[in-house]
Amino acid sequence: MAMFFYRIGHFMTSSNIPKSILIATGNKGKIREFEQLLLPLNILLVKLDELPFIAEPEETGTTFHDNAKLKAEYYATRSGLWSMADDSGLEIDHLKGAPGVLSARYGGADASYSEKMRLVLDKLASTTESERSAQFVSVIALADPSGTVRLIAEGVCRGSIADAPRGTHGFGYDPIFLPAGFDRTFGEMNDEEKQSLSHRGKASIQFIRKMSDFTGV
Repeated sequence: MAMFFYRIGHFMTSSNIPKSILIATGNKGKIREFEQLLLPLNILLVKLDELPFIAEPEETGTTFHDNAKLKAEYYATRSGLWSMADDSGLEIDHLKGAPGVLSARYGGADASYSEKMRLVLDKLASTTESERSAQFVSVIALADPSGTVRLIAEGVCRGSIADAPRGTHGFGYDPIFLPAGFDRTFGEMNDEEKQSLSHRGKASIQFIRKMSDFTGV
């Protein structure tokens, strides 16, 4: 099994292939999932908390692609490292795609995810089961140290919104999201089961395939 090490060392070979990548997120849930999902690449991962001198960028994009690229470019140019950034969120059809790119800030930047989920459920209170369709979206961008985006991967998981939070696994909106074909929320699934279905798992598979083509490994 491949191993990960968190240190700053040599980040590129002479052929300009990344040997280490900065995971440009402070979300511990995302970091934990990426640690597991990206094992096949055998690439050293650097966590953002090792670079506390870099302030967070303002996410001004209107799409997940915009924000993933913006964050990858930003952290790459400021760290001098290959940097991957994920922008992801929940899109609910009945709410015209909300919370969407504002998923992490829905209900206010200081609102807890319990409060965010309650807000979603309150907005869907009068809907029928067929009107609760939704999807999780994840877009991953990889930028080289110059800030040039070298690849983008995307994953989508269709499903619906449960009538109440269920389960304690995962993070974010996982306890209210039912992946299509299942009667359990992501919050009720273990890591392996969730990752085989999730938007981030699908995006990571595409990312690994593109990285393999890119690096020739």
